Amino acid sequence: MTLPAAISVIIPVYNCERYLAEAIESVLAQKYQPLEIIIVDDGSRDRTAEVAKSFGDSVQYHYQTQSGAATARNFGISLAKADYFAFLDADDRWVKDKLSRQMAVFESEPNLEMVLGYVQNFHSPELDETITRKIYCPPDPMPGYLPGTMLIKREAFQKVGLFETHLKVGEFISWYGKAKDLKIQEKLLSDVLLWRRIHETNTGIRERQSRSDYVRLVKATLDRRRSANQQSIKQN
Repeated sequence: MTLPAAISVIIPVYNCERYLAEAIESVLAQKYQPLEIIIVDDGSRDRTAEVAKSFGDSVQYHYQTQSGAATARNFGISLAKADYFAFLDADDRWVKDKLSRQMAVFESEPNLEMVLGYVQNFHSPELDETITRKIYCPPDPMPGYLPGTMLIKREAFQKVGLFETHLKVGEFISWYGKAKDLKIQEKLLSDVLLWRRIHETNTGIRERQSRSDYVRLVKATLDRRRSANQQSIKQN
């Protein structure tokens, strides 16, 4: 009898006491239970540690001085023991059968290395109407090229490498671009796997001054692919 594959769930968190419990509960409610839930606290100054530790042995809590989400995810990866990695931001939540749907795909298509899904955005319920009018929330489900929808084999992740820690925003865009260049075998499910919370302190909103990172990411991706094409032409 083949044992179920083990999954490590990594949750980076920074000053997210309001939402963290809901994120953790969405993992604990999974039909396909992960091997471990690793919380990496990126230097929070609120009650984040208290909230995480209230779950007892259900989670592993680790603290680092504030270094950014990419560093926190990388720290979590260094601790992870399972054959598959999954990620969840501390202000989002999974649908209850997220992992079971993805593992079913891996079982039916063993050559796959990464499975993603759709995301449904929602305004956080505590927001005042005047605020929700200012912060756009896409009404329809969208392709979720985000860490929170991804389930990936350890070996595939290691092929691509760790997240780039010098980027304040867009580190997953950069990582995913490298995965595409390496032709990591992926599948995008049409199912909604992630509920993404829209609120006043989303990283994209908080780090508006770092939007230039996106421009650098696009240029780096184009340069990398141009170099690969030139190398291919020389070899042929």
